[in-house]
Amino acid sequence: MEYAKQIVTSETKGVCCAKKFVSSCFEGYSDLASEPKKITVQWKDERKRGGEDALAVLEEAYTSILRGLGENPERQGLLKTPRRAAKAMQFFTKGYQDNIPDILNDALFDEDHDEVVIVKDIDMFSLCEHHLVPFFGKVHIGYLPNKKVVGLSKLARIVEIYSRRLQVQERLTKQIAVAITEALKPAGVAVVIEATHMCMVMRGVQKINSKTMTSTMLGVFREDQRTREEFLTLTKE
Repeated sequence: MEYAKQIVTSETKGVCCAKKFVSSCFEGYSDLASEPKKITVQWKDERKRGGEDALAVLEEAYTSILRGLGENPERQGLLKTPRRAAKAMQFFTKGYQDNIPDILNDALFDEDHDEVVIVKDIDMFSLCEHHLVPFFGKVHIGYLPNKKVVGLSKLARIVEIYSRRLQVQERLTKQIAVAITEALKPAGVAVVIEATHMCMVMRGVQKINSKTMTSTMLGVFREDQRTREEFLTLTKE
């Protein structure tokens, strides 16, 4: 019996390591049902992830995946694949190591501008948390300043922080909008994402031309139809 336990422990070690790593990625994060305030409070609590320890855990997990697929991790073409894949996964999810206050830095400026500011067609790449395959597309952001504006590149950086995590598009859209709202305190924020999900293209229903649209409207963009329509019209031009 003791011998059998050792065998089971050995075979499941890699899988357990992978599960522990994925679970750690979500500690301290609320789900889509969370209120905006709960999401932003976590800016101060986000922990740095990565380093050699995490890399080793990921590498071991990918080795287990290769074995589970019936492959031989020791053959020439796969010798360095677990480490390459581990480093790639760390890059795909590097948003866990960033936070909003750090990237905004001194890029908030007092400005008496009272018209809508729009940055559209921001490229976005993310990983579906359900299948760990990519979804990608464009993000359109608009906000109505309230005596403060932000450096335009910072809007793209906010997109990068939240998209470079395990995500669902609905939550990603809301997190971007809430982050901008908390940072700028504008009269309103609008975010629209149009994306292609490889979990619908490569597998499952395999609909290669399908796209998913999500939006979050806060403040005046939710309350005033004309302001909302102005944003939606300008993003389509």
